[in-house]
Amino acid sequence: MFAGYNETPLECVWDWVDLATNQGTPFTCFHQHLIYMLERVSSQPERKVVNSLHSTAAVIDYLHNTYGSPDTQTTVLLEMTLQWTAVALFLYVEIGVLLILCLPFVSATRWQSIFQLRIWNKMARFWNKFFLAMIIILIVLFLDAVREVRKYSGAGNSKDANLHPNMFDNLHMKLFRAQRNLYISGFSLFLWLVLRRVITLINQLATASSTTASLQTKAESDNQTAKKYMEDNELLKQTLMDGRGNKATADGNEQLRKEMEKLRGELKGSEEALKMSQSEMEAVKKQSDGLTKEYDRLLKEHQNLQEIGDKKDD
Repeated sequence: MFAGYNETPLECVWDWVDLATNQGTPFTCFHQHLIYMLERVSSQPERKVVNSLHSTAAVIDYLHNTYGSPDTQTTVLLEMTLQWTAVALFLYVEIGVLLILCLPFVSATRWQSIFQLRIWNKMARFWNKFFLAMIIILIVLFLDAVREVRKYSGAGNSKDANLHPNMFDNLHMKLFRAQRNLYISGFSLFLWLVLRRVITLINQLATASSTTASLQTKAESDNQTAKKYMEDNELLKQTLMDGRGNKATADGNEQLRKEMEKLRGELKGSEEALKMSQSEMEAVKKQSDGLTKEYDRLLKEHQNLQEIGDKKDD
């Protein structure tokens, strides 16, 4: 692959470093081959420095400081860093949005009015597709992180690390990165689902609150109408008692009795409507209480998962 070169290319040196660290090559073999590869590249003082190195980490630091990293390796590391940095930023945004949605002085009705702005109505057509796409991406990243954790935490890797102490630091560094990626992708996926559920609960709570307010206004109006009918009924009774001995007002009394019966029927209908409105209002209140309990349960579950994640990090 590198035939025809008068001296060993740096790309070949870094390929040997990557191969040796990944395969767990003993330090003596790794160091000896590296000395042969750098024989024509380095000067005599540099070769003395290389010969005096006694660990893989020291060799890698020396190569970085003296020769630098190849462009290909830098590009790969940069891509992976950008990938997980984007996931971490997405997680931070989710946490910030959830904290804003949980502010106690902003009512659910106000949030619903914000969600009904034109810009959100235009984005609603693409919301479900974006939501599903993010779920798929986060699941793929989560499964990849799980695979990496299982790869670097296996029993075989531990045995190799015990046999070759120079692999211990490198193995645990990769395991730490894999666990970090697992936590980032897992919490991002969880909070993405929680965020969708919280927005849905806020909309339902706002709708229930507005329905309860309208039903309460209607019940108060029906109650005032019933009181008015009762006062008219009492007035009619008093009028009938006063005109009982007057023959000239007999026809008027009969008409008043009919009107009183009519008012009684209307009063009965108003009472039934009031009872129905009160029952509907109770049902809406129960639904609102259920939504509030579900919202509190999701918050507690989120806090428990955060505590579990912190314990695992410790």
